[in-house]
Amino acid sequence: MEELLNLNYAHLFESALLTEITETGILREAKEGEMLMDIGQYITAIPLLISGAIKILREDQNGDELLLYFLEKGDTCALTLSFTRGQQKSEIRAIAELDTLLIMIPIQKVEEWSSKYKSWRNFIFDSYQNRLEEMLNTLDSIAFMRMDERLLKYLKDKQKLNQLNEIHSTHQEIAYEMHTSRVVISRLLKKLELEGKLKINRNKIELLDLN
Repeated sequence: MEELLNLNYAHLFESALLTEITETGILREAKEGEMLMDIGQYITAIPLLISGAIKILREDQNGDELLLYFLEKGDTCALTLSFTRGQQKSEIRAIAELDTLLIMIPIQKVEEWSSKYKSWRNFIFDSYQNRLEEMLNTLDSIAFMRMDERLLKYLKDKQKLNQLNEIHSTHQEIAYEMHTSRVVISRLLKKLELEGKLKINRNKIELLDLN
């Protein structure tokens, strides 16, 4: 774990903090699709991503999901941090988007390191700012973009995240993450296919030209 930390976080954290993370953190692997945190769970640790990606979802009163943002290498989850005070239960769901390697940091260390290490404090503040900007982008897309524009942005984000020109998600899974119906997604995907932007296959969507 020490080598992984140095490769991914040595440019952010001082050596004493890296040593403490090595001593207290727990290295964890998550397979694609594995749930790392569910709504209603008490939070005992926060993640530091080494590789892979995690999607953060919110659920409405009807059980429908909305994708808030993705966590990638070098990230942590600001929403998770906000629930570490007062033994609050999580209001988000975290699922591995890709095979993911992460280090779980006990929540009691979050505040301790914030007062002890400037680099950790800056990291936490930057995480809050980045996640806030991503959530505002999500709200903007819902409020101001048409559904076809939202779908195109969603596909581009997935392409960038996976670094692949294909998506292995069902129409229903895309609909869940975009908080809409499968019928709407299927219709819009077919429209994009007719425009030559993608090709719909049995078990995947091949991305051709999303510009």
